[in-house]
Amino acid sequence: MSVHRPSPSHSAVVARLRDAGCVFAEDEARLLISTARTSSDLAAMVERRVAGLPLEHVVGWARFCGLRVRVEPGVFVPRRRTEFLIRRAAELARRSTGPSRPVIVDLCCGSGALGAALATALGEAELHAADIDAAAVRCARRNVAAVGGRVYHGDLYDPLPGALRGRVGFLLANVPYVPTGEIDLLPAEARLHEARVALDGGADGLDVLRRVAAAAPSWLAPGGRLLFETSERQAPAAVGIVTGAGLLPEVIGSAEMEATVVVATRPAPPGAGGATGA
Repeated sequence: MSVHRPSPSHSAVVARLRDAGCVFAEDEARLLISTARTSSDLAAMVERRVAGLPLEHVVGWARFCGLRVRVEPGVFVPRRRTEFLIRRAAELARRSTGPSRPVIVDLCCGSGALGAALATALGEAELHAADIDAAAVRCARRNVAAVGGRVYHGDLYDPLPGALRGRVGFLLANVPYVPTGEIDLLPAEARLHEARVALDGGADGLDVLRRVAAAAPSWLAPGGRLLFETSERQAPAAVGIVTGAGLLPEVIGSAEMEATVVVATRPAPPGAGGATGA
């Protein structure tokens, strides 16, 4: 005979989360209770959260640009500040004089949140995404399939179809940009529960960006744009990197979202219209 175990009350879950140092304990408790299928499921989820697992890994999804993005343990959780990058990309696309079905590539895609969000915002797009981490690729395939995109497993551009060269209107590259020496300063949720390859940007945090920028002109269409997030401190060096690659940079920021984004455009030949508009 099975024994019925009463589900922990909302107040009990809140108290447990507060004791563990969760700042938004009430909100988290509501989410856990609404997500759990059984009382034992809820108890296990609470214990995982109390142990320090990111809330998104516990419930299996993250909210990003209005989407419910699936995330698995170990996969980089999309940050709210990165929504600023997607908003800017969508604005540029809507002003485009280029193809009505723009080509989007999401490099270092993680869960595939950026590409899926931009494709959703535009309503019509050709989406490709890639990541070197196998767990991220599995996760991204579930998210990107919803918008008809394709996901590839490999290092940066290596797994992409060669037919994309010179056709990409929007190259989203949420590259890791934390300097190696500062990884230990990250919150435990990121440091312990997200893949290091998604966080570590090398000695100055810009190693992966250098590789992305160097090859970007050969993949971007004339007028196509590379968009990436960086820190305010790193922005001048990031601008130097993309300028050295032959791209025209613009730095934009949002104090409210604590976001700094670089938009780097491949110049269009004289007399030619930009592929993605002004």
